[in-house]
Amino acid sequence: MAAVVKGVGWAVRPLLPVAQTWDLDGRRWVRALRRSPVKVSFPSGQVVARKPSHEKQPRKVVAEISPHVQRLKQPSQEPTSQTPSTWEESGLRYDKAFPGDKRLSSVMTIVKSRPFREKQGKILLEGRRLIADALKAGAVPKVFFFSRLDYLKELPIDKLKGVSLIKVKFEDIKGWSDLVTPQGILGIFAKPDHVKMTFPEIQLRHSLPLLLICDNLRDPGNLGTILRSAAGAGCSKVLLTKGCVDAWEPKVLRAGMGAHFQVPIVNNLDWETVPNYLPTDTRVYVADNCGLYAQAQASNKAIDHGWVCDQHLSKLHKYEEEMEDDLETGASRDWLPELEVQSYDADWTEAPAAVVVGGETHGVSLESLQLASSSGGKRLLIPVVPGVDSLNSAMAASILLFEGKRQLRVRAEHLSRDRSYR
Repeated sequence: MAAVVKGVGWAVRPLLPVAQTWDLDGRRWVRALRRSPVKVSFPSGQVVARKPSHEKQPRKVVAEISPHVQRLKQPSQEPTSQTPSTWEESGLRYDKAFPGDKRLSSVMTIVKSRPFREKQGKILLEGRRLIADALKAGAVPKVFFFSRLDYLKELPIDKLKGVSLIKVKFEDIKGWSDLVTPQGILGIFAKPDHVKMTFPEIQLRHSLPLLLICDNLRDPGNLGTILRSAAGAGCSKVLLTKGCVDAWEPKVLRAGMGAHFQVPIVNNLDWETVPNYLPTDTRVYVADNCGLYAQAQASNKAIDHGWVCDQHLSKLHKYEEEMEDDLETGASRDWLPELEVQSYDADWTEAPAAVVVGGETHGVSLESLQLASSSGGKRLLIPVVPGVDSLNSAMAASILLFEGKRQLRVRAEHLSRDRSYR
């Protein structure tokens, strides 16, 4: 038998090495079958060629996509009438920014430059809550910088169409932000127009015939706090005259805690145009504890109760100097209006009322006194202990606004009670 095998030549090619080669190359053959078209034969004799699956994108196609552009899953091709509700359905894109990207330099420019904000008509908002309030009010977003995709997923998807979405490192946002704990998202918006904005319905229902006029307020923290008080009290409008800090300055926005999108704010007004924004028959009242010291001295009651400051302000000296100059030149100007002094808790809201609050350094302007005099308004004084300087502007504004709110509520209750007796 051995001779027969030897003669035939079978012993020259043993079977064991062949079996080992097949085992080692098995995976390669399986991959080849997966890539090759497969023909399926049915009992009827029909032959159908089955093409390989395209579930996975070839590596060559993936490599052609730019490494700094990311796109989420494409929406389903099935026709649907519903609007996208998730990121996977929306197909929104975002870019990854690299060091030296010119788009990043505009962020710091907007933060630091008020002329740039006014010229370009853009503002910078930081934080998810503030950005969400702005989108809800109808503010138009332009660019979002974020460090995590989850921050964007918290925002309304329909508001992000057409917005440039740029992912940056958290260290970059931390360098731009002046917050102790940055929230990881910044948004550049078109400067909001109070006429086109949509304010919360509950805020509009509680709006009162009470306005606030800010005069020479230059501290960002004070202005932001005042705007919060105005929104909380139910002011129908806030007017800022020239000389005030920009209402859209980042520090004011942070101190305002969303008040910018709860109450209409008109910025950078000339005094000549202020009456155009006041309702008919509005009386203007001036919160001025320290200004016009000489005039307040005429009221012994005010002095006895410590309703005036013990020191003269530089603005009063400026008024006196201007008066002396007019006397020397023979000019006659009635620029020092006489305003009656009234306690802040006396009734002053019988008509639409506007309260003027001045800055702590410069006080109220002469134009505000003239407007108050022409409208039949008065000076509102908050009693303080003798020897104590004037109150903080934000504190004084809060006291007056909520006192006005109290007076209006009491008057409404009295009217309701009178009607019920009839």
